[in-house]
Amino acid sequence: MNELAIFPLTDEHKMIQNAARDFAQKEIAPIAAEFDESGEFPYKTIKKMGGMGFMGIEVPEAYGGAGMDSLAYVLALEEICKVDASHGVIMSVNNSLYCHGIMKFGSEEQKQSFVTPVASGQAIGAYSLTESMSGSDAGTMKTRAVREGDVYIINGRKSWVTSGPIAEYIVLFAMTDPEKGSKGVSAFLIDSKQPGLIRGKKEPKLGIRASATSELIFEDFRCPVENRLGKEGEGFKIAMTVLDAGRIGIATQALGIAEAAYEAARQYAGEREAFGQKIGQFQGTGFKIADMKTRIEASRLLIYNAAMAKEKSKESGGRYSLEAAMAKLFASETAMFVTHQAVQIHGGMGYSKELPLERYFRDAKITEIYEGTSEIQRLVISRNELGLK
Repeated sequence: MNELAIFPLTDEHKMIQNAARDFAQKEIAPIAAEFDESGEFPYKTIKKMGGMGFMGIEVPEAYGGAGMDSLAYVLALEEICKVDASHGVIMSVNNSLYCHGIMKFGSEEQKQSFVTPVASGQAIGAYSLTESMSGSDAGTMKTRAVREGDVYIINGRKSWVTSGPIAEYIVLFAMTDPEKGSKGVSAFLIDSKQPGLIRGKKEPKLGIRASATSELIFEDFRCPVENRLGKEGEGFKIAMTVLDAGRIGIATQALGIAEAAYEAARQYAGEREAFGQKIGQFQGTGFKIADMKTRIEASRLLIYNAAMAKEKSKESGGRYSLEAAMAKLFASETAMFVTHQAVQIHGGMGYSKELPLERYFRDAKITEIYEGTSEIQRLVISRNELGLK
């Protein structure tokens, strides 16, 4: 059940939800295991997703998007992630980390040049904040952008860039004034076709293997001043604002993974017999099912609430950091709990690659790490509640 009384869905919401579900089942489900095994990027299905409007759901139609709201975005993303988290994270980054930031902070020319091709599915976008020794503490980043006339000369090495090996456009964060720490970070829009950008090591990951992740190396990359996103020194604010949206996307990814594992476990518990009865009739299994279902529905409420808070922020200009952090924290830990329990219910079959459960289990872990670890989410929540900066 994906509709809750407290969040009634419009016909438009149901339309995109059904479209995403149908596409995921027909186009992604048959190839998910194959691409997980090979680690290849699923260009064909991602391009089709772009053509269906999934890569820019909240982007206005004038810039190549679907022009829908935040709830429509999480409804569609949930269905994609329920079938394959790799396709889901590519979709999430394009929508949340890439398009959202440019739409909020970019100029009209930047929106036309950098959002339209990505939102319409003609190109892939990426978001590059992390470095090998700089994650949530962005003030320690080493990548430098030095202004020389009408260009910035960028040098540095970025890590863990989702879609890094194939992205045509990148939102990059670099230090323009190291003495100011996090207040010296600026944001830039990078056209990867220009010289000075080297695609570095592709990461061999535990999960979401079909989502390409790599280092990006900048060697005297010349970025025009007009491609700076926002003002000098606003990069950290932009990064954190964008991460609020990204956290809703990852929470939704976690929900989709958890739902898939739960449905497999529920079905198996109603079919598998031991000691003369269905294993679901044993209290040990039944209680697992109860806890899994409850955590999934609680996650859904937190995610939908965060999506609506994001929607309200479009008018008020306020932040929704608390709602996004709570949704991401709870949903990601739910994904780990549910996939673990689902494997346990299946026993040996849950550990076999013959079923997708082991993939769900591997995919779930990253949701507790990227877009801010669970520890960072708890820090955001506690500081908000204690009135600390």
